[in-house]
Amino acid sequence: MKNKIKIYLASPRGFCAGVDRAIEIVKKSLKKFGSPVYVRHEIVHNKYVVENLKKKGAIFVEELCEIKDNSRPVVFSAHGIPKSVLEEANFKHIEYIDATCPLVSKVHKEAEQLCKYNYHILLIGHKNHPEVIGTMGQLPAGTIDLIETKEDAKNYIHKKNEKLSYITQTTLSVDDTVEIIQILKNKFPYIKEPKKDDICYATTNRQLAVKKIAKRCEMFFVIGSRNSSNSKRLVEAAKKSGCLKSKLLYSTNNLPIKEILKCKNIGISSGASAPEILVKEFIAKIREKADIEINEVEVAKENVVFKIPNKLK
Repeated sequence: MKNKIKIYLASPRGFCAGVDRAIEIVKKSLKKFGSPVYVRHEIVHNKYVVENLKKKGAIFVEELCEIKDNSRPVVFSAHGIPKSVLEEANFKHIEYIDATCPLVSKVHKEAEQLCKYNYHILLIGHKNHPEVIGTMGQLPAGTIDLIETKEDAKNYIHKKNEKLSYITQTTLSVDDTVEIIQILKNKFPYIKEPKKDDICYATTNRQLAVKKIAKRCEMFFVIGSRNSSNSKRLVEAAKKSGCLKSKLLYSTNNLPIKEILKCKNIGISSGASAPEILVKEFIAKIREKADIEINEVEVAKENVVFKIPNKLK
């Protein structure tokens, strides 16, 4: 007789509007220009998505110097790029299509405006994440500092005479960011905050959905890549909400099926760059071994759509 397992499925989960748009931009570029089309950095942080686009004729590079034929177009990933990359593309006469998520572009514009009005900027984010590299790369050196942790915020010394402001990476943990911001506000009561929260709606909604169901579960799984910031934050949110056995599932080949079969309740979500087919495959593998009941728990409806660049229409 099969075990009975109740699966709590977080909603919303998976692709956000920025990811949808970025993948669509690569597909439409291939249709318009033919293959190959180069893509600088993984278009979104998901191996399944990247491999599929490779099959269609996309070639992924980390830097423009790896492009073998400058007559072919390049797509810039959803995470955004430093200005130096744009300058290099223009210098080499490489046609580019920018798939930067509009919510990341909003943070870039915000940073430029603050710099223009002589604010020194603190960026709350993770070192070496492509989005952080892109945002810091919008500004002259010395005008922006990175704050990664609460300790960084506590220890930060503002030596300059300029006014102080902060912005954030779009895929951070909502809770952790609130704590860091509070430390900065207590320390620098005059610090300027963004007019609107920089953390994107999709990140917030996915974290809310996970928090709502994690406390009911013995195990919680987030389907997403190891280099996906928003996926890692979902695992953290599940642990903080009471499910200590929360894991990032980046390959369905190594499922902890024995552990799963000992559970009565498990939770599932997926990162903003993970396709729904991976969730379905995971559930199908559990179904082979157990009787399952699926409860979808929705915290918000998402109907955001971002436009494709005009040159691809």
